[in-house]
Amino acid sequence: MGPASSRTPRTTAAPAGAAGAEDPRRLRAPDRRALIARMILTDGTVVVDELARSLDVTPSTIRRDLALLTEQGTIARTYGGAMSASHTAEPTLGQRSGLAVAEKDRIGRWAAARIAQGDTVILDAGTTTGRLAHHLRGRTELTVITSGLTALRELAEADGIELITLAGTLRHVSQGFVGPLAELTLTRLTADKVFLGADGLDAILGICEASLQQTALKELMARRGGQVYVLADSSKLGQSPFTAWAPLTGPWTLVTDSGATDDQLAPFRALPEVDVVTV
Repeated sequence: MGPASSRTPRTTAAPAGAAGAEDPRRLRAPDRRALIARMILTDGTVVVDELARSLDVTPSTIRRDLALLTEQGTIARTYGGAMSASHTAEPTLGQRSGLAVAEKDRIGRWAAARIAQGDTVILDAGTTTGRLAHHLRGRTELTVITSGLTALRELAEADGIELITLAGTLRHVSQGFVGPLAELTLTRLTADKVFLGADGLDAILGICEASLQQTALKELMARRGGQVYVLADSSKLGQSPFTAWAPLTGPWTLVTDSGATDDQLAPFRALPEVDVVTV
């Protein structure tokens, strides 16, 4: 054995499912990925930052591991983490609200600054559009059309904002209204700007969601507005956790966080009708 180090070693707790296993800090990449796959199978879901801490590697290393496991069909990516490919459950709005908090707030603040006095805007349901609504609370002479309970809660006491609800059937998991009644109301309205959220976003296929009712409403929202913005933090880019899609036709703007990589942004920048903004 070599000489003892004067530096006090850091103690790292073994991740769930790794009892009796080799020190995770010394795992080779294939062994680390196998361990991650077992953890997902055992626990159902994992979060990038928690994996990075428990395995004592960087979040970017974990993201590369998850990308490879996704390509192999072993797992499916989720908000800031992954779950078993055989059990892609939709995270609740409460679960999503604790992920990428700072990134969503920056995106929401930037989007709010694009809204001018006198505008009529459509806000999709979701956590990022909820942060956008939060930054509109002190504004006046605005009309906000929304399908999301998050935005409704933020703006319920904003006396300077006319608030129109696309009330239909409530999806409890996403806390947004969908269905024929919401769509019918929307066909009677137009807006200057539309702000959409996404469970996943593909440059060609569009917005990925858990249900066809969600994608139908998003597609209609995009058609009823002038400028279309898709607010998606970098964990959503290139991801397809579900099978329902809302295609994006015509010009639109992707607003994401500065953590997005060049590889993630390249497919969107290659489209002439898409503007890309990082904040």
